[in-house]
Amino acid sequence: MQQSVAKMESQDYQNSITAHLSAQEAMTKISQVPKWWAKDFEGKSENPSDVFTIRFKSGDMYKLKVSEIIPDKKIVWEVIDSYQGWHKNHTEWTGTKIVWEIFSLNDGTEVKMTHVGLVPEFECFAACNRGWNYLIKESLQKLLDADKGMPV
Repeated sequence: MQQSVAKMESQDYQNSITAHLSAQEAMTKISQVPKWWAKDFEGKSENPSDVFTIRFKSGDMYKLKVSEIIPDKKIVWEVIDSYQGWHKNHTEWTGTKIVWEIFSLNDGTEVKMTHVGLVPEFECFAACNRGWNYLIKESLQKLLDADKGMPV
C-alpha cells in the first residue's frame, strides 16, 4: 500500500497592498475598522483581547476578537461568531482567523491579509472574495493612502 503526502499551498483567501506610510501607521489604520470595513461597528479593535462586532444592512454580522498583536508586524483577529443569511451555512466564518502581516519596505509598507479558513469549499467563497477584494484594494488602500476609507 503506497502512501503519498502531497504538500498543497494554502487556498485561504489572501491579498496584499502597499502604501507610503510606516508599519506603525498601517497597523493603526487597520485597527480603525469602522473607517474602512463597516460603519455599523461596536466594541474595540486596537488591543489584544478587544472584541468588536460589525453588522450590515443585509443582516450579516461578524464578531471578532483581537487575539494577537506584534507591534509593527502582525495583527490576528479570531472570528468568534458570525451570521450570513444569504446561504445555507450561516456561521461559515465562525472559527476562521484574519491575519494581517505588515512588512516595512524602503519606501513604505506592504500589508498582507490572509483569511485563514476562508477557502474555496466555503459556500460564500466567491462573494466573500469579491467583498474582501473591494475592502482591501479599494477601501483600506484609500484609508492608508489618503486617510479616507470607503466602509460599507
